[in-house]
Amino acid sequence: MSQRWIVPVIMLFMIAILVVKSCRDQRKAKELLRVNEQLLNENRDLKNSLTLSNRTAEQIAGRKDMQVQAQATFVDRREYFRKNWKQYISLNTGDYKTGFLGGIKNLEITLRNQTEYPVDNAVVMVEYVRGNGDVFKSEPYTIHNIPAKGVQTVHASNSRKGTKVNIRLISVTSQAMNFCWSHDKKVMPGDQDPWACVAAAKPLPQ
Repeated sequence: MSQRWIVPVIMLFMIAILVVKSCRDQRKAKELLRVNEQLLNENRDLKNSLTLSNRTAEQIAGRKDMQVQAQATFVDRREYFRKNWKQYISLNTGDYKTGFLGGIKNLEITLRNQTEYPVDNAVVMVEYVRGNGDVFKSEPYTIHNIPAKGVQTVHASNSRKGTKVNIRLISVTSQAMNFCWSHDKKVMPGDQDPWACVAAAKPLPQ
């Protein structure tokens, strides 16, 4: 080989080496880019999964808090109406007729329930009173199924004597309100909720 071909051959050999090295570097770079992109995608998916899990946990916790608050409100409202029932349960008569010489006709008794719970039964005592103030006769009446925020009326019997009537409640029962009141029920000293049908469970001693 002549001397003038040595230099070009060496140059071609070096160029070939550089080309091979460049190809290897490009392949490594592509592989690194692919691995990095895969890691980024996995990190993004993991982040999204954690975010969704956190939101779900927050929603569950929020629902539980709302349920607890609703339950507490429900119990508190029932207790409130039990303790203040006289402000929300009232009794009255219609415009009954009295005879010239006495006697009661067309007597209606209406119970008004302004609580948020239905009343199952209310027992009413009706007294027919003479002109001198003596009670001619007394009759009990039971009023059933008084709806929440509603009224219920019963018709009382006529009386051949009497110039007016007195009415008073004897008992009121509402299972929905856990309310059991009666005029002769004895209240224990210190009982903060005496008209509850079923007393609230006391917390166990620590």
